Amino acid sequence: MFDDFKTTGLGKKLARALLAFDSWVDSSLYESGQRARQRYDAFAAFMDRFHVSGWRWAAVEVACEGLTLGLAGAILMLALAVPAFRETSDDDWLKKQDLAVVFLDRYGEEVGHRGIKHDDSLALEQVPDFLIQAVLATEDRRFYEHYGIDPIGTLRALTVNARSSGVVQGGSTITQQLAKNLFLTNERSIERKVKEAFLAMWLEYRLSKNEILKLYLDRAYMGGGTFGVQAAADFYFGKSVRDITLAEAAMLAGLFKAPTKFAPHINLPAARARANDVLQNLVDAGFMTDGQVFGARKNPATPVDRNRASSPDWYLDWAFEEVKKLAQAGKLGDDRVLTVRTALDSGIQRQAEKALEDSLRQYGKQYHAKQGAIVILEPNGAVRALVGGRDYGASQFNRATDALRQPGSSFKPYVYLTALMTGKFKPSTIVTDGPVCIGNWCPHNYGGGYGGSMPLITALTRSINTIAVKLSIAIGDGNAKVGRAKIVDTARKLGITAPLIDTPSLPIGADEVTPLEHANAYASFANGGKRAPYFGVVEVRNSRGDLIYRHDAEAAMKQVIPPAKIAELNSMLTSVVENGTARRAILPGIKVAGKTGTTNAYRDAWFVGFTGNYVGAVWYGNDEPTSMNNMTGGTLPASTWHEVMEFAHQGIELKPFFSAPPPTPEAIAAALAGGTNQATALGHPQRPVVLSRKSTEALNRLETLMRSSASKQRKADASIPATFTADTPPVVRLGSARSPVEMLAR
Repeated sequence: MFDDFKTTGLGKKLARALLAFDSWVDSSLYESGQRARQRYDAFAAFMDRFHVSGWRWAAVEVACEGLTLGLAGAILMLALAVPAFRETSDDDWLKKQDLAVVFLDRYGEEVGHRGIKHDDSLALEQVPDFLIQAVLATEDRRFYEHYGIDPIGTLRALTVNARSSGVVQGGSTITQQLAKNLFLTNERSIERKVKEAFLAMWLEYRLSKNEILKLYLDRAYMGGGTFGVQAAADFYFGKSVRDITLAEAAMLAGLFKAPTKFAPHINLPAARARANDVLQNLVDAGFMTDGQVFGARKNPATPVDRNRASSPDWYLDWAFEEVKKLAQAGKLGDDRVLTVRTALDSGIQRQAEKALEDSLRQYGKQYHAKQGAIVILEPNGAVRALVGGRDYGASQFNRATDALRQPGSSFKPYVYLTALMTGKFKPSTIVTDGPVCIGNWCPHNYGGGYGGSMPLITALTRSINTIAVKLSIAIGDGNAKVGRAKIVDTARKLGITAPLIDTPSLPIGADEVTPLEHANAYASFANGGKRAPYFGVVEVRNSRGDLIYRHDAEAAMKQVIPPAKIAELNSMLTSVVENGTARRAILPGIKVAGKTGTTNAYRDAWFVGFTGNYVGAVWYGNDEPTSMNNMTGGTLPASTWHEVMEFAHQGIELKPFFSAPPPTPEAIAAALAGGTNQATALGHPQRPVVLSRKSTEALNRLETLMRSSASKQRKADASIPATFTADTPPVVRLGSARSPVEMLAR
């Protein structure tokens, strides 16, 4: 049939059409290939004109690689610059610090100033030329030549420092230092230095050189709680900066490097030695001759007498941030000149600063510890003292408010409180200390070994790591992830806002918190379970003396935890101080509760404790992630806490905190017998408290000696103690420093 179709007229036409289409396809492909080849030949001929060889080829290759690397570098620079430029997103960035604030302590005594009154500040033309020259010669000789970053100056500083085997000159320009003062913190990190460099170039683009210099002279910290050369001249010499002498200008210019170290009212010999270096810098930079500085060398500056040896700068920096937030929220009106009464207790503040410095001076080398932080507040959140480090002049980075550090076992109260809130646990509940693993992670106890079955109060007193991890599993009904989520929720209710990353080690304090937030969370333990946001600003008055803001601490507090559960937890935290790891924090005649914390490799050591009157957190460590020498929370942190709190409680009415009585020995014995046993809930069958084989043998020998002695004395009716067995476990006496089991096991 198909053959018949081909012979028809229609079939012949279709066949010719198909042949024509096939021919068109073949010819089109051929022609396209020919045209493509012609274009390629033309392109090759064109590119042959650029063919190079020999050294020209090497140069082209280097240029191409340079272009590629340059493009990659530009993309990287852009990625690094974005975080820095985010700091400038506020259109009002130049006026962020235009508040002029006088700070008073809780008793109304003036304690310091922050901010700048721009309308009263001097114009740059009114600042003596020799002061400007002294600053430039010492801080940034090429200030008017560089673009914010000075590679030549940095190289010179590195060379001088290498020759002197120490830090003699700094590599940061005045613009970089201003960028840090305006936008950044004093944290020592690569990220901060990168931001500082980009912000310096941004400032150079936005402002003139004289504007940058003027801002730097106005806003640099000059020691003694003063900011800017005008305030420093008035504080140190009792005069306007317009009236200072060359010797006084040299002393002021020497303060920019280390204002606390070279402050003349603290260390006059060091200040004069530094001023002499500044005078030499004036000569070396060519601003003056030896003859011109001769008089200033022979007659060094003498500051006016200042009774106030120190300023609560850590506290004032933090309180000033609170004031700025209130101003930005529109709660202070339009007035920029303010008087602020704070919750600061100047006596406690000085004692805390002294205790920290004395402890580090005496024991810092022994423990390899260089830094610390202390926060003292009331149970209602009022911050009475805040120490952010050892030396404010050396580093203004506030470790009390901004440093995130691992809390170690001082985090465990949040775990135990969550367990108590489930209703499954009480302080007398028996739990089992034994091996536990979550995936491949298996925690161990400090010192190794396991303690068997014990009451929950003993587990916290002895800070058993495995129990905290088992509790996290039991809280989640066998699901550790769910349990950890509930623990985080408890911490959030208490006021912890720091990131708490969900890891198996969270229950033993592997995440990070700040000392201020950590202490504030413990305030909820002291006040019966109320969330009490911390605060430093109590009242604010405007320039006319009108009250424009008052903090209502009682209204800010909110019940977040049942008081009964807080009372149970506090009975256990009291045992930690009286019978556990924090005995050095005991205050005679005052009820104390708290928890120690020590992190892996001894990088952080904590004690956070409270009475009915005050809550305090003490942290020791190093800024860089280095280990200390076996410092635990029960050593220097607890001792420092004791020293500060002993002073703070003098002459005040002692208040109680919420606390339930600890379980009696009879209640524990009943629990061991099975009354409130939760050992199975922690993932292990119950193990009765028994003595080890060596301990049993020791008791048998003791029994034999006693029987022999009794026989010799012919006292047939003497009472002979029976050997402890698995069926007759010894009673754990919570009121003693160690239980009989612990004493024998040691």
